[in-house]
Amino acid sequence: MSERIWTAALVVIGDEILSGRTQDRNIAQLATWLNVQGIRLAEVRVVPDVQEAIVEAVNTLRARNDYLFTTGGIGPTHDDITVDAIAAALGVGVTIHPAARAVLERYYETRGGITDARLRMARVPEGAELIVNRVSGAPGIRHGNIFILAGVPHIAAGMLDALTGTLEGGRPVLSRTVGSWVAESEIADFLGTTERAHEGVAIGSYPFFRDGRTGANFVVRATDRATLDACAEALIAGLTSKGLEAVDGGI
Repeated sequence: MSERIWTAALVVIGDEILSGRTQDRNIAQLATWLNVQGIRLAEVRVVPDVQEAIVEAVNTLRARNDYLFTTGGIGPTHDDITVDAIAAALGVGVTIHPAARAVLERYYETRGGITDARLRMARVPEGAELIVNRVSGAPGIRHGNIFILAGVPHIAAGMLDALTGTLEGGRPVLSRTVGSWVAESEIADFLGTTERAHEGVAIGSYPFFRDGRTGANFVVRATDRATLDACAEALIAGLTSKGLEAVDGGI
């Protein structure tokens, strides 16, 4: 019987990401954090600040993954529509969460007080719980298997820290890297054959051009250490047999 693989998806929300004004850092951050929880980040979608686009992405991705995360669009301005969009996707209303209001009132007590704009950050889809935010006051939101995080990476990181160890998941993904001075196209067939020969393993190929030479690092991933090591050793042996240097740990 194959082991259950828990998956998550991410919807990155924001016109500023799609326009290139802001470079997303939350994908890598979430993927790394999920890995430690034993959950795979299976897919990511980037959508604009448009309710229909958010609703469609949320409903599509939450249906085929165990967990759904969103980043962005939960601030105090008019274009922060993530809460409304997710409430629409879930078919529930939007309400002011009393605990969120209390947190914001305390946070802004010495910062000019609560305003209607700031109070927007206490709005949640009906039935939601809060995710603690020790960085900037305004909490994240959890509704079932949906986690609504801030778009600012260091604030999102704090919210993820608060969630650590609270999600049901599988085993962490282990990895080993093997590097070689070779064009990945020259050994693509060999990589595919090696991966298929080791069930439960994925090999990622990451080419680079450095010091006037072409090379690649091959990252072997698996949840089982013995399987991981068997595949990595087969990769090293195969590269060596082709007269190529295999650098355990990568180049």
